[in-house]
Amino acid sequence: MIEAYRPVGYSGTPDFLKILLDAAATAGRDVSSIKRALVSGAAFPPSLQAEIKARGIDAYQAFGTADLGLIAFETEAREGMVVNENLIMEIVKPGTGDPVAPGDVGEIVVTSLDAHHPWIRLALGDLTAALPGASPCGRTNMRIKGWMGRADQTTKVKGMFVRPEQVAEIGKRHPALGRLRLVVTRQGETDAMTLKAETTAASDALREEIAGTLRAVTKLGGSVELVGPGALPNDGKVIADER
Repeated sequence: MIEAYRPVGYSGTPDFLKILLDAAATAGRDVSSIKRALVSGAAFPPSLQAEIKARGIDAYQAFGTADLGLIAFETEAREGMVVNENLIMEIVKPGTGDPVAPGDVGEIVVTSLDAHHPWIRLALGDLTAALPGASPCGRTNMRIKGWMGRADQTTKVKGMFVRPEQVAEIGKRHPALGRLRLVVTRQGETDAMTLKAETTAASDALREEIAGTLRAVTKLGGSVELVGPGALPNDGKVIADER
């Protein structure tokens, strides 16, 4: 479709843009018409930014939600994201609503005074930090570093949320398992998940069953590592984002 209709822009997650480009290269398809991209919904690490740029695409990041729409956007300065002038953003200590010190990482809280769809101090669960001063591009509104993770243990993998309660559901479906921990990493330029599970009944069959449950519950594929009882830290963490 890209080869036939020659679109010049892409909008979506950065991971799927890479999937499209890789698939085109493998199939010998010409997708060189795409010159611009607006990416959101997932992390866009510097290594992937460099790869997309090397393929001739000028990609910019945006940060938003379904409730509020666009919240912040990257400019040609490439120094953080400028907050949408129609919104009031605060960065607070997660779970308290109290503002963090300038430059500290905290949870994003947004107020929108739209008369048709107002939000007062909507806590997004996303972490960021404010950048000092104005953007070199000339924009003078508040700037943020961008998305820096989740205030809770919820994270995004390939643009999809993965939540602690989903990990708990996997445990319920496999009574032979003890403590669980889902570790999220990067393999090359792709998000990857490994579910580590304590058990006294490790087997290849159990590992395959758990991998199937992981995909059924999260809608994402991942590997499974079975470990002995007590091998995982007793720190209450069930999702470890190591990207």
